[in-house]
Amino acid sequence: MHKEARRHPRWVGALAMLLTLAGCGRHEAAAEAGAGAAGAVVSPEGASLAYEHDLDIRLDAAKIGPRVKQIADACQSARFGDCAVLQVGQQGGEYPSGSIRVRIAPKGVEPIIGLAGQGGEVSSRNTHAEDLAQQVADTALAKARLQKEHERLLAYQDSKDIKLADLLVITQRLSEIEAGVEQANKDAAQQRRRIDTQLVTMQFNAPSGQRSRNEIGMALSESGAILTTSIAYLIRAIAALLPVLVIVSIIGWIGLRLWRRRRARRAG
Repeated sequence: MHKEARRHPRWVGALAMLLTLAGCGRHEAAAEAGAGAAGAVVSPEGASLAYEHDLDIRLDAAKIGPRVKQIADACQSARFGDCAVLQVGQQGGEYPSGSIRVRIAPKGVEPIIGLAGQGGEVSSRNTHAEDLAQQVADTALAKARLQKEHERLLAYQDSKDIKLADLLVITQRLSEIEAGVEQANKDAAQQRRRIDTQLVTMQFNAPSGQRSRNEIGMALSESGAILTTSIAYLIRAIAALLPVLVIVSIIGWIGLRLWRRRRARRAG
């Protein structure tokens, strides 16, 4: 009994230590999960702000294409939450570049920007928001008015003493109202999507030093063609001027002979 009593505090201490480590592990996991959303900008409660982010990222030319594809795959697989790819572009040649535009949930904005900037440099970033409060209010008001008119016309349509001509007019107006309500629902859904998600546009360009090296290489590779073109232009110019030079030389020679002959006569 005494031995078991002496062992008991050791088991209690070990158990407490394990619980503490487990709690720390859960805390670190939660912090890691929330790190991506820590810098997210979200529309305040009751506001109707549609956020947009524009980024210019410097990245090695060879990595631009794979990085654009990597971001598109991450978006389409919902790696960072609800996401849709809206535009993808890539350009090679002398000035390689790429771009991608996505609409993503606020918590995924910072993680997808972090993915875009891996191994490169975010040279500029601009975040702005459009206030859709007035648009949302106007859409809701238009929908409420249409629904109220729809109910009133339905009640009038059920009247027993309604005339056929009035019934035809009411039926046509009901169709117009239903189309208006459907359009208002689409507008409201689009506005809600702009508020609940954010637009992120990422533009990729090669670093300025790399572009300068490309320009020097292009200049060296084109130097032979430039020299050949210059020589060809000079030959054409000489060929075009040669008849003129011959005629001018003949006229000058004749004039010189005449001047010498006149001078000789005066001396005699």
